[in-house]
Amino acid sequence: MTLATVAPALAEKSADTLRITWREAIPDVDPYYNSQRTGMVVAFQAFDCLVYRDPVTMEIKPALATSWHQVDPTTIDFTLRQGVTFQNGDPFTADDVVYTINTIIHDKRVAIPAYYSSFAGAEKLDDFRVRLKLTGVSPAVMEYLAMVTPIWPKAYREKVGPDGFSRAPIGTGPYKITKVDGTTQIEMERYDGHYAGSPKGRPAIRYIKIHEVPDATTEMTELLGGKADWIWGYNADQFANIARMPNLEALRFGTMRVYFMTIDAAGRTGADNPLTKLKVRQAILSAIDRQTMAKQLIQGDSQVIDTPCYPSQFGCDVSAAVKYPYDPARAKQLLAEAGYPNGFDTELISYNTPQINAALQNYLKAVGINLRIQQLQIGAAIQKAEAGEAPLYSGSWGSNSINDVSAFMPYFLGGGLDDYARDSDVQELLKKAGTTLDPEVRRHAYSETIRLATERAEFVPLFGAVRYVAFSKQLSFQGFPDDLPRFYLSSWK
Repeated sequence: MTLATVAPALAEKSADTLRITWREAIPDVDPYYNSQRTGMVVAFQAFDCLVYRDPVTMEIKPALATSWHQVDPTTIDFTLRQGVTFQNGDPFTADDVVYTINTIIHDKRVAIPAYYSSFAGAEKLDDFRVRLKLTGVSPAVMEYLAMVTPIWPKAYREKVGPDGFSRAPIGTGPYKITKVDGTTQIEMERYDGHYAGSPKGRPAIRYIKIHEVPDATTEMTELLGGKADWIWGYNADQFANIARMPNLEALRFGTMRVYFMTIDAAGRTGADNPLTKLKVRQAILSAIDRQTMAKQLIQGDSQVIDTPCYPSQFGCDVSAAVKYPYDPARAKQLLAEAGYPNGFDTELISYNTPQINAALQNYLKAVGINLRIQQLQIGAAIQKAEAGEAPLYSGSWGSNSINDVSAFMPYFLGGGLDDYARDSDVQELLKKAGTTLDPEVRRHAYSETIRLATERAEFVPLFGAVRYVAFSKQLSFQGFPDDLPRFYLSSWK
């Protein structure tokens, strides 16, 4: 389908229904049981956290908690908002907060346990006061509480069980999830009982229908054929054509998301594989023209990233990173010095677009490294990577929009399932940075982590992401750098 030959798309304004189409199907809409951006987007509409981070000022504001007090370095007391109800009418109390915190810290199904490793537990002081105990000093705890710690309804979830909850989730957010159909359809309706004084406000649009499709072609077809009012993540080359459509709006903006490649320095896929050699890893970094990839494939204001973190994040010291400019001649020399003058064969597991993977393949082939590509859906790719089956693994990471290095580096270099470096020096530094409230000690430890990890070529940062969004001209929509669409702020024109 070409953009010039499609019928004009008509928004579902008349039915007060925002129709969204995207590719990243959510295998489990329980926000704790998936690590995907789309899962987080749905959670933000349907659930609330104790606190809210303003998407413009980055200020932490009251949400389900009206105030909080740091009793000591590892204890925070929260006063909860009264008069809040869950979407099934159950009242919100301290019991729900205590249940949520104490469940997630022990639940083996939680997708990113590292985000909650600083929680020791919660206790009820009275019906509307909760004490959060931390395992140690946790300088970024309010970010995690604002972005990735939605509150479950204790009575309802205990009644239906975790699987029943995933099929029919209940939160306190501005939208209620009314339908979950496997990985193809999610429907939501405005929750008119959403509490007064919420920082999210009352949504203007009544219904949201999300259609999850397998590929970009279907996604674009639905937008152009009038079956979708909003899509995101399409190829940069389509931006100008969409912008020329009289009934569509094309929007792009830089985000905190970083495209990356992990590299099997630890030998998880074979103890003596070539990637365990430092010069081979340095050769790979030198072989990739990240600047050209950013300019041609991502476009917009995408920039090369030299750090295993996003530059705006606290502790992301760009000056500490060892840089690897594009230098194929040096890459070939390093491979020869490592004992591979004729290169070698290896494999890339990825859910990135085929264009990004093909570019990586071509740059590495030019210096003698033959890359087999296994192009997978996001869930399958993540599964293989976490199982230690990916010599090279490429994806993108948005830090769950948390503006602190602790949401990035520990995930890929802290000893967890996605860590292909398994560097004890780096792990110790990350532990040190994560257990002090002193910002200078944290900064120094993170700087040293960045220096070591880049010197040892243990992670391949590529470039920053630009978010491409297209939507009906009848829709008023604003994008934010934290890459979280807030549909509760959208409206019809």
